[in-house]
Amino acid sequence: MAAPRGHALVHRVLAECPITKARACELTLPHGPVKTPVFMPVGTQGTMKGITADQLRDLGCEICLGNTYHLGMRPDSGGFQMVSLVELSKVTEEGVHFTSPYDNREILLTPEKSIEIQNALGSDIMMQLDDVVSSTISGPRVEEAMYRSIRWLDRCLAANKRPEKQNLFAIIQGGLDAQLRKKCLEEMTKRNVPGFAIGGLSGGEEKDHFWKMVTLSTDHLPRDKPRYLMGVGYATDLVVCVALGCDMFDCVFPTRTARFGSALVPWGSLQIKSKQFAKDFQPIDKDCKCPTCLRYTRAYIHALFKSDTAGMHHITIHNIAYQLDLMRSVRESILKGHFPQFIQDFMKIMYGTKDKYPKWAVDALETVNITLK
Repeated sequence: MAAPRGHALVHRVLAECPITKARACELTLPHGPVKTPVFMPVGTQGTMKGITADQLRDLGCEICLGNTYHLGMRPDSGGFQMVSLVELSKVTEEGVHFTSPYDNREILLTPEKSIEIQNALGSDIMMQLDDVVSSTISGPRVEEAMYRSIRWLDRCLAANKRPEKQNLFAIIQGGLDAQLRKKCLEEMTKRNVPGFAIGGLSGGEEKDHFWKMVTLSTDHLPRDKPRYLMGVGYATDLVVCVALGCDMFDCVFPTRTARFGSALVPWGSLQIKSKQFAKDFQPIDKDCKCPTCLRYTRAYIHALFKSDTAGMHHITIHNIAYQLDLMRSVRESILKGHFPQFIQDFMKIMYGTKDKYPKWAVDALETVNITLK
């Protein structure tokens, strides 16, 4: 499949699950290929906390995130920072007015300025500046933000000086209102953009509302372009949302939870700081082949946490490896035609018995023809 005219991205659908909406694809980007479904680790200021770029590459990471807001401020973003830094900002039609958390300067981030920063950074994928409100908010502000995001998308498209080298993704908004989501999808899919993100979710809303907005979005997004679900990183969420038709995911969860001593495993997580691991000489996960599990024990990492940041470093490596390996396994199962069985096995290992399965996941999977056993 050729790249759309003026775009620097080629998107190929290699396999589609005949039961669910899952698919295995490949993105060809200026810096190299990316296989999807993919989890993208978040490096807020251009690097992962507690792990080097070489280590990330050695784990098989093909793509990671930076943040326009933070990279633009230092050395001075995307809309998510408008929620996380809401007390420091004010939104007008012109843009987002920020008070810098670093030096209290007044900053105006417009759609044009956001694209200017991203053009300068040279990222393969740029995100439009969107007006995003908390997913727990309802009423006129949600509609206002949705329509403003459409207008800002047009301003971002006009401002992009390097469309032949950098890909600008639209961000679907509309909160938890199905009609607003549909209107946003209808308008944004008219634009010649190389990919779409599903935004404004995973911010504290009920899971039942979350998955319904995800599947509504994938139902209306074009088959021939990548679908990026923003801010999602829990293992169950990843597997279910792949089944609902999403290709790309990002979240600070695996790195942030590592800094608190929590190691991700197929059956949940291990709180390595807990006393129960003080004399546990197993690796975090005996089936994991990451550098941490191949060399260090739970007891050793537990001991490090008392006095040395290396403990966080070792769990960070493991957690990123876990997320990347999970998505590789998901992709392989789609390519081989085994994804429905993969889901069954994953849920059984993660939760043990069916009565412990999250109801939202059971309900979501039933809409794509998976009845959990």
